Amino acid sequence: MFAHIALIFRHFSIWCIAIALSIFSASAAAQESPLEEVLFHINHFYVEEVDRAKLDHHVLSSLLSELDPYSEYLDERELKRLFDVTNGEYKGLGIEVEKRQDHVVIVSALPNSPAQAAGLLGGDILLAINDVAVLDKSLEDVSKLINSRENGEVTLAIARAGHSQRLDFHLTRQPIHIESVNSELQANRTGYLRINSFNNHSYHDVARHITKMQQQSGTALKGLLIDLRDNPGGTFDSAINIADLFLSTGTIVSTRGRFIEANQRFVAQPGDILEGAPIVVLINQGSASAAEIVAGALKDNHRAKVVGTRSYGKGSVQSLIPLGDGRSALKLTTAKYYTPAGISIEGTGITPDVAILQPDLSQSNKEVIINLAAGKSANSNLTALLDTQLIKAQQLLEEY
Repeated sequence: MFAHIALIFRHFSIWCIAIALSIFSASAAAQESPLEEVLFHINHFYVEEVDRAKLDHHVLSSLLSELDPYSEYLDERELKRLFDVTNGEYKGLGIEVEKRQDHVVIVSALPNSPAQAAGLLGGDILLAINDVAVLDKSLEDVSKLINSRENGEVTLAIARAGHSQRLDFHLTRQPIHIESVNSELQANRTGYLRINSFNNHSYHDVARHITKMQQQSGTALKGLLIDLRDNPGGTFDSAINIADLFLSTGTIVSTRGRFIEANQRFVAQPGDILEGAPIVVLINQGSASAAEIVAGALKDNHRAKVVGTRSYGKGSVQSLIPLGDGRSALKLTTAKYYTPAGISIEGTGITPDVAILQPDLSQSNKEVIINLAAGKSANSNLTALLDTQLIKAQQLLEEY
Protein backbone atom coordinates (compact mmCIF):
# COMPACT_ATOMS: atom_id res chain seq x y z
CA MET A 1 0.00 0.00 0.00
CA PHE A 2 2.85 2.40 0.81
CA ALA A 3 4.39 1.79 -2.63
CA HIS A 4 1.13 2.74 -4.36
CA ILE A 5 0.84 5.93 -2.32
CA ALA A 6 4.41 6.91 -3.22
CA LEU A 7 3.75 6.29 -6.93
CA ILE A 8 0.63 8.46 -6.97
CA PHE A 9 2.13 11.38 -5.09
CA ARG A 10 5.64 11.00 -6.60
CA HIS A 11 8.66 12.58 -4.91
CA PHE A 12 6.71 15.30 -3.13
CA SER A 13 4.72 12.83 -1.13
CA ILE A 14 7.74 10.71 -0.33
CA TRP A 15 9.54 13.74 0.95
CA CYS A 16 6.59 14.89 3.06
CA ILE A 17 6.27 11.48 4.62
CA ALA A 18 10.01 11.32 5.19
CA ILE A 19 9.90 14.65 7.06
CA ALA A 20 6.91 13.50 9.07
CA LEU A 21 8.64 10.25 9.91
CA SER A 22 11.66 12.11 11.17
CA ILE A 23 9.45 14.31 13.36
CA PHE A 24 7.57 11.35 14.83
CA SER A 25 10.48 8.87 14.88
CA ALA A 26 10.90 9.15 18.64
CA SER A 27 7.21 8.50 19.21
CA ALA A 28 7.14 5.60 16.81
CA ALA A 29 10.23 4.07 18.34
CA ALA A 30 8.60 4.24 21.74
CA GLN A 31 5.73 1.99 20.65
CA GLU A 32 5.67 -1.36 22.39
CA SER A 33 5.24 -3.57 19.32
CA PRO A 34 5.10 -3.52 15.51
CA LEU A 35 1.31 -3.69 15.83
CA GLU A 36 1.21 -0.45 17.83
CA GLU A 37 3.61 1.13 15.37
CA VAL A 38 1.44 0.16 12.39
CA LEU A 39 -1.67 1.55 14.10
CA PHE A 40 0.23 4.75 14.89
CA HIS A 41 1.17 5.27 11.23
CA ILE A 42 -2.35 4.45 9.97
CA ASN A 43 -3.79 6.93 12.42
CA HIS A 44 -1.46 9.73 11.29
CA PHE A 45 -0.73 9.11 7.60
CA TYR A 46 -3.61 7.20 6.04
CA VAL A 47 -5.22 9.16 3.21
CA GLU A 48 -8.55 9.50 5.05
CA GLU A 49 -9.35 10.05 8.68
CA VAL A 50 -9.76 6.77 10.52
CA ASP A 51 -12.14 5.99 13.37
CA ARG A 52 -9.44 4.81 15.75
CA ALA A 53 -11.84 3.11 18.16
CA LYS A 54 -13.41 1.12 15.32
CA LEU A 55 -9.98 0.26 13.89
CA ASP A 56 -8.69 -0.89 17.28
CA HIS A 57 -11.76 -3.07 17.81
CA HIS A 58 -11.37 -4.70 14.40
CA VAL A 59 -7.63 -5.28 14.79
CA LEU A 60 -7.94 -6.66 18.31
CA SER A 61 -10.86 -8.92 17.37
CA SER A 62 -8.93 -10.29 14.38
CA LEU A 63 -5.85 -10.83 16.53
CA LEU A 64 -7.71 -12.69 19.26
CA SER A 65 -9.62 -14.83 16.77
CA GLU A 66 -6.26 -16.34 15.80
CA LEU A 67 -5.85 -17.69 19.34
CA ASP A 68 -9.11 -19.61 19.84
CA PRO A 69 -12.87 -19.12 19.40
CA TYR A 70 -13.36 -17.93 22.99
CA SER A 71 -10.80 -15.13 23.44
CA GLU A 72 -12.18 -11.73 22.46
CA TYR A 73 -11.96 -7.99 22.96
CA LEU A 74 -15.01 -6.52 24.69
CA ASP A 75 -15.90 -2.88 24.27
CA GLU A 76 -18.11 -1.03 26.75
CA ARG A 77 -21.37 -2.27 25.21
CA GLU A 78 -20.20 -5.88 24.95
CA LEU A 79 -18.81 -5.81 28.48
CA LYS A 80 -22.14 -4.61 29.85
CA ARG A 81 -23.93 -7.36 27.95
CA LEU A 82 -21.59 -9.96 29.45
CA PHE A 83 -22.28 -8.70 32.97
CA ASP A 84 -26.02 -8.66 32.27
CA VAL A 85 -25.96 -12.28 31.10
CA THR A 86 -23.91 -13.50 34.07
CA ASN A 87 -26.40 -11.72 36.34
CA GLY A 88 -29.30 -13.48 34.64
CA GLU A 89 -30.72 -10.62 32.57
CA TYR A 90 -30.22 -9.05 29.16
CA LYS A 91 -32.17 -7.58 26.29
CA GLY A 92 -32.28 -9.75 23.21
CA LEU A 93 -33.98 -12.58 21.35
CA GLY A 94 -32.96 -15.42 23.64
CA ILE A 95 -31.00 -17.60 21.20
CA GLU A 96 -27.73 -19.43 21.81
CA VAL A 97 -25.73 -19.70 18.58
CA GLU A 98 -22.44 -21.20 17.45
CA LYS A 99 -20.35 -21.38 14.29
CA ARG A 100 -20.32 -24.72 12.48
CA GLN A 101 -18.00 -24.42 9.52
CA ASP A 102 -19.31 -21.33 7.67
CA HIS A 103 -22.81 -21.44 9.13
CA VAL A 104 -24.32 -19.82 12.20
CA VAL A 105 -26.47 -22.44 13.91
CA ILE A 106 -28.99 -21.95 16.70
CA VAL A 107 -28.10 -24.25 19.58
CA SER A 108 -31.20 -23.52 21.63
CA ALA A 109 -33.91 -20.97 22.34
CA LEU A 110 -33.98 -19.86 25.96
CA PRO A 111 -37.15 -20.50 27.98
CA ASN A 112 -39.58 -17.57 28.13
CA SER A 113 -37.78 -15.75 25.32
CA PRO A 114 -39.01 -14.15 22.07
CA ALA A 115 -37.13 -16.89 20.19
CA GLN A 116 -38.95 -19.69 21.97
CA ALA A 117 -42.31 -17.97 21.59
CA ALA A 118 -41.72 -17.57 17.85
CA GLY A 119 -40.86 -21.28 17.46
CA LEU A 120 -37.12 -21.17 16.73
CA LEU A 121 -35.45 -24.54 17.31
CA GLY A 122 -32.03 -25.92 18.04
CA GLY A 123 -30.42 -26.93 14.75
CA ASP A 124 -31.98 -24.08 12.75
CA ILE A 125 -29.41 -22.47 10.44
CA LEU A 126 -29.36 -18.69 10.35
CA LEU A 127 -29.37 -17.45 6.74
CA ALA A 128 -29.97 -13.71 7.13
CA ILE A 129 -30.71 -11.01 9.70
CA ASN A 130 -32.81 -8.09 8.51
CA ASP A 131 -32.14 -9.24 4.91
CA VAL A 132 -28.35 -9.22 5.45
CA ALA A 133 -26.81 -12.62 4.66
CA VAL A 134 -24.75 -14.04 7.53
CA LEU A 135 -22.82 -16.76 5.69
CA ASP A 136 -19.13 -16.45 6.70
CA LYS A 137 -19.92 -13.70 9.21
CA SER A 138 -18.47 -13.87 12.72
CA LEU A 139 -20.62 -14.27 15.81
CA GLU A 140 -19.69 -10.70 16.70
CA ASP A 141 -21.14 -9.50 13.37
CA VAL A 142 -24.28 -11.54 13.99
CA SER A 143 -24.70 -9.94 17.40
CA LYS A 144 -24.32 -6.45 15.93
CA LEU A 145 -26.92 -7.17 13.25
CA ILE A 146 -29.41 -8.42 15.84
CA ASN A 147 -28.91 -5.28 17.91
CA SER A 148 -28.67 -2.83 15.00
CA ARG A 149 -32.23 -1.47 14.96
CA GLU A 150 -33.23 1.04 17.59
CA ASN A 151 -36.82 -0.22 17.73
CA GLY A 152 -35.64 -3.73 18.58
CA GLU A 153 -37.35 -5.39 15.61
CA VAL A 154 -35.42 -8.27 14.04
CA THR A 155 -36.25 -10.48 11.04
CA LEU A 156 -34.49 -13.83 10.89
CA ALA A 157 -34.34 -16.04 7.80
CA ILE A 158 -33.90 -19.68 8.80
CA ALA A 159 -33.10 -22.94 7.04
CA ARG A 160 -34.66 -25.92 8.80
CA ALA A 161 -34.40 -29.62 8.14
CA GLY A 162 -37.51 -30.94 6.43
CA HIS A 163 -38.38 -27.59 4.84
CA SER A 164 -37.47 -26.89 1.21
CA GLN A 165 -38.06 -23.14 1.57
CA ARG A 166 -36.52 -20.73 4.02
CA LEU A 167 -38.59 -19.71 7.05
CA ASP A 168 -38.91 -16.07 8.13
CA PHE A 169 -39.41 -15.09 11.76
CA HIS A 170 -40.26 -11.57 12.94
CA LEU A 171 -39.19 -10.92 16.52
CA THR A 172 -38.64 -7.99 18.86
CA ARG A 173 -35.77 -7.79 21.32
CA GLN A 174 -37.06 -7.82 24.88
CA PRO A 175 -35.59 -7.78 28.38
CA ILE A 176 -35.09 -11.43 29.24
CA HIS A 177 -34.76 -12.82 32.72
CA ILE A 178 -32.81 -16.00 32.28
CA GLU A 179 -34.50 -18.76 34.26
CA SER A 180 -31.46 -20.90 34.75
CA VAL A 181 -33.25 -23.68 36.65
CA ASN A 182 -36.57 -25.52 36.37
CA SER A 183 -37.73 -28.50 38.39
CA GLU A 184 -40.57 -30.98 38.83
CA LEU A 185 -41.26 -33.55 41.52
CA GLN A 186 -41.99 -36.95 39.96
CA ALA A 187 -44.67 -39.34 41.22
CA ASN A 188 -42.12 -41.76 42.70
CA ARG A 189 -40.54 -39.03 44.88
CA THR A 190 -37.65 -38.48 42.51
CA GLY A 191 -36.81 -35.01 41.34
CA TYR A 192 -36.25 -33.65 37.84
CA LEU A 193 -33.88 -30.66 37.73
CA ARG A 194 -33.26 -28.82 34.47
CA ILE A 195 -30.29 -26.41 34.47
CA ASN A 196 -30.51 -24.22 31.36
CA SER A 197 -27.34 -22.18 31.94
CA PHE A 198 -24.92 -21.22 34.69
CA ASN A 199 -25.09 -17.63 35.92
CA ASN A 200 -24.46 -15.87 39.23
CA HIS A 201 -27.85 -17.00 40.58
CA SER A 202 -27.78 -20.65 39.45
CA TYR A 203 -26.25 -22.10 42.63
CA HIS A 204 -28.95 -20.57 44.83
CA ASP A 205 -31.64 -21.49 42.29
CA VAL A 206 -30.56 -25.15 42.32
CA ALA A 207 -30.55 -25.29 46.13
CA ARG A 208 -33.94 -23.57 46.25
CA HIS A 209 -35.54 -25.94 43.72
CA ILE A 210 -34.23 -29.04 45.50
CA THR A 211 -35.52 -27.74 48.84
CA LYS A 212 -38.90 -27.03 47.23
CA MET A 213 -39.13 -30.58 45.82
CA GLN A 214 -38.18 -32.06 49.20
CA GLN A 215 -40.90 -30.01 50.89
CA GLN A 216 -43.44 -31.14 48.27
CA SER A 217 -42.39 -34.75 48.83
CA GLY A 218 -42.64 -34.42 52.61
CA THR A 219 -39.36 -36.29 52.96
CA ALA A 220 -35.95 -36.62 51.34
CA LEU A 221 -35.87 -37.24 47.59
CA LYS A 222 -35.36 -40.86 46.52
CA GLY A 223 -33.21 -39.68 43.61
CA LEU A 224 -32.51 -36.79 41.26
CA LEU A 225 -32.29 -36.48 37.49
CA ILE A 226 -30.17 -33.48 36.42
CA ASP A 227 -30.79 -32.44 32.81
CA LEU A 228 -27.81 -30.54 31.33
CA ARG A 229 -28.68 -31.09 27.68
CA ASP A 230 -28.14 -28.07 25.41
CA ASN A 231 -26.72 -26.16 28.37
CA PRO A 232 -24.05 -23.87 26.83
CA GLY A 233 -22.30 -23.24 30.14
CA GLY A 234 -21.69 -19.98 31.95
CA THR A 235 -19.78 -18.91 35.02
CA PHE A 236 -17.02 -21.13 36.35
CA ASP A 237 -17.76 -20.49 40.03
CA SER A 238 -21.42 -21.49 39.73
CA ALA A 239 -20.43 -24.84 38.19
CA ILE A 240 -18.05 -25.58 41.07
CA ASN A 241 -20.58 -24.58 43.72
CA ILE A 242 -23.38 -26.62 42.15
CA ALA A 243 -21.20 -29.72 41.85
CA ASP A 244 -20.21 -29.23 45.50
CA LEU A 245 -23.87 -29.40 46.53
CA PHE A 246 -23.86 -33.11 45.68
CA LEU A 247 -20.30 -34.02 46.74
CA SER A 248 -18.88 -34.42 50.25
CA THR A 249 -15.32 -35.24 49.25
CA GLY A 250 -13.10 -35.38 46.19
CA THR A 251 -11.83 -33.09 43.49
CA ILE A 252 -14.43 -31.15 41.50
CA VAL A 253 -12.16 -29.83 38.76
CA SER A 254 -8.56 -28.69 38.29
CA THR A 255 -7.19 -25.99 36.00
CA ARG A 256 -3.79 -25.73 34.33
CA GLY A 257 -2.23 -22.75 32.62
CA ARG A 258 1.02 -20.85 32.12
CA PHE A 259 0.89 -18.54 35.14
CA ILE A 260 0.85 -19.70 38.74
CA GLU A 261 -2.72 -18.62 39.59
CA ALA A 262 -4.06 -20.60 36.63
CA ASN A 263 -3.03 -23.87 38.27
CA GLN A 264 -5.62 -24.74 40.87
CA ARG A 265 -7.54 -27.68 42.25
CA PHE A 266 -11.07 -27.24 43.56
CA VAL A 267 -12.12 -29.71 46.26
CA ALA A 268 -15.60 -30.55 47.55
CA GLN A 269 -16.57 -29.48 51.06
CA PRO A 270 -18.37 -31.83 53.47
CA GLY A 271 -22.15 -32.05 53.04
CA ASP A 272 -24.44 -33.50 50.37
CA ILE A 273 -27.81 -31.81 49.86
CA LEU A 274 -29.32 -35.16 48.77
CA GLU A 275 -27.68 -37.16 51.57
CA GLY A 276 -26.41 -39.78 49.15
CA ALA A 277 -29.59 -40.28 47.11
CA PRO A 278 -28.77 -41.50 43.58
CA ILE A 279 -28.25 -39.06 40.70
CA VAL A 280 -28.46 -39.47 36.93
CA VAL A 281 -27.13 -36.69 34.68
CA LEU A 282 -28.32 -36.13 31.10
CA ILE A 283 -25.91 -34.59 28.57
CA ASN A 284 -25.71 -34.20 24.80
CA GLN A 285 -23.54 -32.51 22.17
CA GLY A 286 -24.98 -29.15 23.23
CA SER A 287 -23.72 -29.52 26.83
CA ALA A 288 -20.61 -27.37 27.16
CA SER A 289 -18.20 -25.63 29.51
CA ALA A 290 -19.70 -25.31 33.02
CA ALA A 291 -22.17 -28.11 32.23
CA GLU A 292 -19.21 -30.38 31.45
CA ILE A 293 -17.53 -29.45 34.74
CA VAL A 294 -20.58 -30.61 36.70
CA ALA A 295 -21.10 -33.78 34.64
CA GLY A 296 -17.39 -34.68 34.83
CA ALA A 297 -17.18 -34.05 38.57
CA LEU A 298 -20.21 -36.20 39.40
CA LYS A 299 -19.14 -38.95 37.01
CA ASP A 300 -15.49 -39.24 38.07
CA ASN A 301 -16.40 -39.15 41.76
CA HIS A 302 -18.89 -41.99 41.13
CA ARG A 303 -21.67 -39.78 42.44
CA ALA A 304 -23.83 -40.03 39.31
CA LYS A 305 -24.38 -42.01 36.15
CA VAL A 306 -24.17 -39.94 32.98
CA VAL A 307 -26.60 -40.68 30.15
CA GLY A 308 -26.90 -39.33 26.61
CA THR A 309 -24.29 -38.47 24.00
CA ARG A 310 -20.77 -37.09 24.21
CA SER A 311 -20.73 -33.45 25.28
CA TYR A 312 -19.40 -30.50 23.27
CA GLY A 313 -15.80 -30.41 24.53
CA LYS A 314 -15.31 -26.80 25.60
CA GLY A 315 -12.70 -27.28 28.30
CA SER A 316 -11.02 -23.90 28.67
CA VAL A 317 -11.29 -21.09 31.20
CA GLN A 318 -11.60 -17.46 30.12
CA SER A 319 -10.43 -14.67 32.42
CA LEU A 320 -11.72 -11.11 32.20
CA ILE A 321 -8.83 -8.65 32.19
CA PRO A 322 -9.79 -4.94 32.48
CA LEU A 323 -7.95 -2.62 30.09
CA GLY A 324 -6.46 0.77 30.85
CA ASP A 325 -9.33 2.88 29.50
CA GLY A 326 -11.60 1.58 32.27
CA ARG A 327 -14.39 0.81 29.78
CA SER A 328 -13.21 -2.28 27.93
CA ALA A 329 -11.74 -5.65 28.76
CA LEU A 330 -9.95 -8.64 27.34
CA LYS A 331 -11.65 -12.01 27.67
CA LEU A 332 -8.66 -14.30 27.36
CA THR A 333 -8.28 -18.07 27.59
CA THR A 334 -5.91 -18.53 30.52
CA ALA A 335 -6.27 -22.20 31.47
CA LYS A 336 -7.72 -25.56 30.56
CA TYR A 337 -9.72 -27.58 33.00
CA TYR A 338 -9.47 -31.24 33.82
CA THR A 339 -11.92 -33.68 35.35
CA PRO A 340 -11.11 -35.34 38.71
CA ALA A 341 -9.67 -38.25 36.71
CA GLY A 342 -7.18 -35.83 35.12
CA ILE A 343 -8.81 -35.87 31.67
CA SER A 344 -8.87 -32.69 29.60
CA ILE A 345 -12.32 -31.89 28.27
CA GLU A 346 -11.07 -29.58 25.52
CA GLY A 347 -12.01 -31.04 22.15
CA THR A 348 -13.09 -34.39 23.61
CA GLY A 349 -16.00 -33.70 25.95
CA ILE A 350 -17.54 -35.96 28.59
CA THR A 351 -18.27 -39.52 27.53
CA PRO A 352 -21.56 -40.80 29.00
CA ASP A 353 -21.68 -44.00 31.04
CA VAL A 354 -24.75 -44.98 29.01
CA ALA A 355 -24.80 -43.76 25.43
CA ILE A 356 -28.29 -43.07 24.08
CA LEU A 357 -28.88 -41.31 20.78
CA GLN A 358 -31.91 -39.06 20.61
CA PRO A 359 -33.84 -39.82 17.39
CA ASP A 360 -34.85 -36.91 15.24
CA LEU A 361 -38.38 -35.83 16.06
CA SER A 362 -40.99 -34.93 13.51
CA GLN A 363 -41.82 -31.24 13.23
CA SER A 364 -45.24 -31.82 14.79
CA ASN A 365 -43.68 -33.54 17.80
CA LYS A 366 -41.15 -30.72 18.19
CA GLU A 367 -43.98 -28.22 18.25
CA VAL A 368 -45.73 -30.27 20.93
CA ILE A 369 -42.59 -30.16 23.10
CA ILE A 370 -42.26 -26.41 22.58
CA ASN A 371 -45.85 -25.92 23.66
CA LEU A 372 -45.29 -28.08 26.70
CA ALA A 373 -42.19 -26.10 27.68
CA ALA A 374 -44.19 -22.89 27.31
CA GLY A 375 -46.87 -24.25 29.61
CA LYS A 376 -49.50 -24.58 26.90
CA SER A 377 -50.34 -28.20 27.69
CA ALA A 378 -50.79 -30.11 30.93
CA ASN A 379 -49.86 -33.48 29.45
CA SER A 380 -46.26 -33.53 30.66
CA ASN A 381 -46.02 -37.29 30.15
CA LEU A 382 -46.02 -36.69 26.40
CA THR A 383 -42.56 -35.14 26.65
CA ALA A 384 -41.19 -38.36 28.13
CA LEU A 385 -42.81 -40.46 25.42
CA LEU A 386 -40.90 -38.46 22.81
CA ASP A 387 -37.62 -38.39 24.74
CA THR A 388 -35.72 -41.70 24.71
CA GLN A 389 -32.78 -40.26 26.66
CA LEU A 390 -35.08 -39.10 29.43
CA ILE A 391 -36.81 -42.49 29.52
CA LYS A 392 -33.47 -44.30 29.93
CA ALA A 393 -32.32 -41.88 32.63
CA GLN A 394 -35.53 -42.43 34.60
CA GLN A 395 -35.14 -46.21 34.30
CA LEU A 396 -31.58 -46.06 35.64
CA LEU A 397 -32.68 -43.87 38.53
CA GLU A 398 -35.35 -46.41 39.51
CA GLU A 399 -32.78 -49.26 39.28
CA TYR A 400 -30.35 -47.64 41.73
